[in-house]
Amino acid sequence: MSATIQPADLGFFSVLARAGSLSAAARELGITTPAVSRHLALMESRVGVSLVSRTTRRMRLTPEGELYLEHARRILGDIDDMAQLLGASKAVPKGLLRVNATLGFGRSHVSPLISSFIRQYPQVEVQLQLSVNPPPLTDDSFDVCICFGAPPDARVMSRLLAANRRLLCAAPSYLARHGMPKVPNDLTRHNCIGIRQGKEAYGVWRLTSDKGRNASVESVKTRGNLTTNDGEIAVNWALDGHGILMRAEWDIERYLQSGRLVQVLPQYSTPDADIHAVYPQRHQSTARVRAFVDFVALAFEKKA
Repeated sequence: MSATIQPADLGFFSVLARAGSLSAAARELGITTPAVSRHLALMESRVGVSLVSRTTRRMRLTPEGELYLEHARRILGDIDDMAQLLGASKAVPKGLLRVNATLGFGRSHVSPLISSFIRQYPQVEVQLQLSVNPPPLTDDSFDVCICFGAPPDARVMSRLLAANRRLLCAAPSYLARHGMPKVPNDLTRHNCIGIRQGKEAYGVWRLTSDKGRNASVESVKTRGNLTTNDGEIAVNWALDGHGILMRAEWDIERYLQSGRLVQVLPQYSTPDADIHAVYPQRHQSTARVRAFVDFVALAFEKKA
């Protein structure tokens, strides 16, 4: 009895999905379109389900096809990893690279870097996933995660990409109407824009005065009539003069420089939001992960 899934099917189906049509896959594989159609029909016969829905104009994967493709790419990636580990010194970055980043930072900073990276390493296939919080390690849903704050788990490798602070800020128009806070407790009388992200207690801002042994931390329970899980939206609300915001310096630096936002309570420190590249230990030696992390680290170094 022949196996339900043959090793050659994995690469074939990955090419077919990427090509988007039987004829395009045929050109890439160097075979005829009928040969592609026969190979696909044989695969579907072996697995007992339809993998591709075909019309006269286009082709799309069925839910079973999407599942097949997801596993095929992961298996092919593992094969690439093994080959690269065996010949790490001369490995060329290639294969699937799954990158995760937060919504606003991913759009504004990570996405442009991926565009430059893929020009330099065209054999790497990058999937960028944006989310409010980093995915759990147990999900095996990413190869590299660009995140803020300390690495979440000792089971992952991490590399510091850039120092980053969280700052309090507000629009000059808001401060003109409501006044500039002098001490942390003054924030309780202001409209504070809330961001529901990460594992920190929502609505609690921690401010530190002085440093070292003399450091003193004050926790302030803030209130406000605007809340979101998207940092970019929160920044826009602050720009519109709706309240005081705590946000990472990387996201608001240009507005502070232009004067559209003003730093609030600059004599107090808020929790750091250093930017890290985080990746599972099993991926640390793969060429595509090493190349991407090195590329991003160099890019952030040039921006610093």
